[in-house]
Amino acid sequence: MALDPIAVGVEAPEFELHSSLLAANGKPGKKIRLSDYRGKQHVILAFYPLDFSPVCTGENSCFQKMFTDFEAASAVVLGISVDSSWTHAAFARELGLAHPLLADFHPKGEVAKQYGLYLEESGMTARATVIVGKDGLVKYVKVQQIPEPRSNRDLLAFLKTLS
Repeated sequence: MALDPIAVGVEAPEFELHSSLLAANGKPGKKIRLSDYRGKQHVILAFYPLDFSPVCTGENSCFQKMFTDFEAASAVVLGISVDSSWTHAAFARELGLAHPLLADFHPKGEVAKQYGLYLEESGMTARATVIVGKDGLVKYVKVQQIPEPRSNRDLLAFLKTLS
């Protein structure tokens, strides 16, 4: 099944997902909505296949290394995969991540499907980047091959065009 990624210029579908961040009960699963950032920050939706896999580990570490660069560009990074909030919390803790990882866990891949980025045959999310502007519109979409990491430098260069 071929992917049919969301188009640039359309309104990004709203979602609410459990995250790697701690909820009020002290357990992983704080809910995050896309609309939490509307009018405040650009949102980089970094869809990725699985926690603890080699390329995904490297990519998330790179997001952490460039965290302040993304903040300076008025952007927040939200990692999204089909892993649970507990797995995300362990992954984030191991890598020392500051950005939230969102659990598109149940129903499995529902948000990735809304964005046209769910790989049904393998049961995981494609490696893809969607940038949602402060206005809630999709500004950028790029799908990578699974073993090909995304370029944070390219993302930062694009974000500078949105100022």
